[in-house]
Amino acid sequence: MRLPKGFQFSQGSLQDYVDCARRFFLRYVQRLAWPAVESEPILESEHYAQLGEQFHKMIQQHLIGVPAEKISAMITAEELREWWENYLEYYRQQAMANQTQLFPEIILSAPIGNHRLMAKFDLISLQKDGSLVITDWKTARKPPQRIWLERRLQTRVYPYLLSKAGDFLNNNHPIYPEQIRMIYWFANFPDQPEVFSYDRKTMKADQERLEYLVEAIEMGDEKAFHLTDDKKHCQFCVYRSLCGRGIQASNLDTDEESVEDITSFDDRLDIDQIAEIEY
Repeated sequence: MRLPKGFQFSQGSLQDYVDCARRFFLRYVQRLAWPAVESEPILESEHYAQLGEQFHKMIQQHLIGVPAEKISAMITAEELREWWENYLEYYRQQAMANQTQLFPEIILSAPIGNHRLMAKFDLISLQKDGSLVITDWKTARKPPQRIWLERRLQTRVYPYLLSKAGDFLNNNHPIYPEQIRMIYWFANFPDQPEVFSYDRKTMKADQERLEYLVEAIEMGDEKAFHLTDDKKHCQFCVYRSLCGRGIQASNLDTDEESVEDITSFDDRLDIDQIAEIEY
């Protein structure tokens, strides 16, 4: 399959392929824009996504030195204020206690197959004990099950890339898998973070799986990009009407775990929104 020139894989594009190969083909090969909404009600969904984006920007500003009180003074939405207060408490009591260096909103990239694999991290922190912690801020309305997070490619791609391409964050020393932890922190559930450790065995399995997925995409023809058999992945897909999988978008308050794809706006990294990196 000929991918667009300069195409770089991400956890979002690979997750699309795993969830539905046809979605990957439509979104990244054909680059087809389809005017369907992801979830209902539309205005509420858009508003929630905007709050999530604003929240991430606020944290980034705080981590690069903007005073918290200055950021707090600009908040008008009550939900956003609650998230922000939860974050500040987390920052004061837990997250930053043992950190020596913070790297917010950083992009890492490494070769994979004939392309590159990249990710944009909310925060990577170097700890006093030499470990490195990946923190991902989530604004999900419902706490996902740990097993669901464990299956997500984000949980596999982020630690893998940090070990492969993050030496410069570690004073140019190699980063061994055992040095890495990944934390999902939930603004609505600040006392329920999910922490994942990493090791060489897991990294080896991740590399094999990622290389297998990339090779399958590169070698497949259009017929290989078939529709998913699991129709729950269609509930929030903009291509559902094109594929004959329904017209009406699912409600934002659905109990399905796939709602995490919507309420955590940054789960999918849009390669087109990031400037091409030269090597």
